[in-house]
Amino acid sequence: MTKQSLVRRQDLAVAVVVASAIADAFPRFSYPPTAAAATVSCAKNYKRLLHQLDLGSGGGAVGFRRDNPWVQSMMTLSPTQIKPPVARTAPLMASHVEEYDAWMRSHPSALSNFEDIIAASKGKQIVMFLDYDGTLSPIVEDPDRAFMSDEMREAVRDLASHFPTAIVSGRCREKVSSFVKLSELYYAGSHGMDIKGPNDEHKHAKTRTKAVLFQPASEFLPMIDEVYKSLVETTKSIPGSRVENNKFCLSVHFRCVDEKKWSSLADKVRSVLKDYPKLRLTHGRKVLEIRPTIKWDKGKALEFLLESLGFDDRNDVLPLYIGDDRTDEDAFKVLRDRRQGFGILVSKIAKETNASFSLREPTEVLRFLRRLVEWKQFSADC
Repeated sequence: MTKQSLVRRQDLAVAVVVASAIADAFPRFSYPPTAAAATVSCAKNYKRLLHQLDLGSGGGAVGFRRDNPWVQSMMTLSPTQIKPPVARTAPLMASHVEEYDAWMRSHPSALSNFEDIIAASKGKQIVMFLDYDGTLSPIVEDPDRAFMSDEMREAVRDLASHFPTAIVSGRCREKVSSFVKLSELYYAGSHGMDIKGPNDEHKHAKTRTKAVLFQPASEFLPMIDEVYKSLVETTKSIPGSRVENNKFCLSVHFRCVDEKKWSSLADKVRSVLKDYPKLRLTHGRKVLEIRPTIKWDKGKALEFLLESLGFDDRNDVLPLYIGDDRTDEDAFKVLRDRRQGFGILVSKIAKETNASFSLREPTEVLRFLRRLVEWKQFSADC
């Protein structure tokens, strides 16, 4: 083994071992996934890991219940920095590095396999879809300070000059637009329930397009505002919790909440929602999401934008969707079901996904976007 390989594996181990210890509750990806098998595997893996890390007994505060299904889901999707006993670190490290290596064989790096992606785009128009938090910007404790770097903004600007580009985020469209600050993009906020395109027609569109504005959940606005006020009042007793109004959906952030309070927070959120059957509760990375029950998600938003650009039912298009969160799986699944384009998951840990490729973090996303632009510029000069 070369010195470079050794350094690489040590780097992988440091990045993977702790987070993987909880996130390993996800079954390894197989296509098509079997729902029943996945559920059983999640439960068994989670209990096994609690035993391995000595987390399954004692020490819990009143109201903190690890057997609560919501707490288990919150922990699985939101791993904390838990340090396993020193004597067990080496075996766990080796095990999780091996599992991550195996996962990478099924979801290889989009950077290492860049030429394969380009080969698939031959004779086709690439259309880019990008999540924001955890993809273009790092995940931070204060969601209002999730700023993208100037280098990332420049890369996205250059990208949009060559390919139709959309930002698809769970955030309010106005908020994510204020972070990105690029008027030439399409923005799909509130998990795709608030879509707006640039005023000018995109030069790469296949048909003449009017300014796009689509809001399929408008009727829910009064209800969302009402629930927002109730959640702010109900959760204010939980230190560190924060309720964000994303216009057509709500986010309850618990990134700064003591883990022992997670169960109590989930109970308070559900107590508010029991009177609103037309709203549903889901969860992501240290966030609880409240959305209307309409059949609309990031996958539907992707299909709508492709149609708006004139690429619906065409074989000469290659959509690329880059995202890091559970909600991005709806878009990854659409691409896989269409057998068209590729989903690229941003993750340092192995987990179940419908994505075809992976990138480890926003810095790798930046490198990938720059390579796309460089390839396009070079091919145009030839």
